[in-house]
Amino acid sequence: MNEPQTSTQFWDNRYATASPLSSGKPGAILVRFTDRLQPGHALELGCARGDDAVWLAKKGWNVVAVDIAQQALSYAADNAQRNGVAEKITFEQHDLSESFPEGEYDLVSASFLESPVDFGREKVLRKASKLVKSGGLLLITSHGSAASWSDHRPSPFPSPEEALAELQLESSDWSSIFVGNIERLATGPNGETGEILDTVLALQRR
Repeated sequence: MNEPQTSTQFWDNRYATASPLSSGKPGAILVRFTDRLQPGHALELGCARGDDAVWLAKKGWNVVAVDIAQQALSYAADNAQRNGVAEKITFEQHDLSESFPEGEYDLVSASFLESPVDFGREKVLRKASKLVKSGGLLLITSHGSAASWSDHRPSPFPSPEEALAELQLESSDWSSIFVGNIERLATGPNGETGEILDTVLALQRR
């Protein structure tokens, strides 16, 4: 019987056969909630090919960009180099269930930090929340529904309120900027389109 894959093995295999090229566009949720913020120090958990980190760096942020897959970090570093912001981004490899970046941040962002292989996501996000400075923003985006072509189908998806409760944050320490679902038009692998929901938690540390 085959041993189950670890998170590192799963994502190493995924990126080993993936294109090094990305859309070149930041996530819409990131732009919506951070575009008007004063740039400072940002931590991105799960940077993939680096589009969000590059966009933040272009806006003046100093970014620590983390991923579990070394190949993803290589693609992201090339992306940063092409866009002339390599000096603004530090790339670090972490299996967040085992190691974590250091520091305090004005922004901690985790966009679709989800995996078919369990890695203790809620515990990781709780740990990430502790790195947000007073006045800083914790921005978590996750899947709130599945497209018709997707095999990503937990049943049911947590509501925004349930997702917030799972973080077990001390309510007196945080102000809710936004806790809810946002619709997005998604495009499938064969060009099909459909409306899906993203669950967004935008929380400011007091």
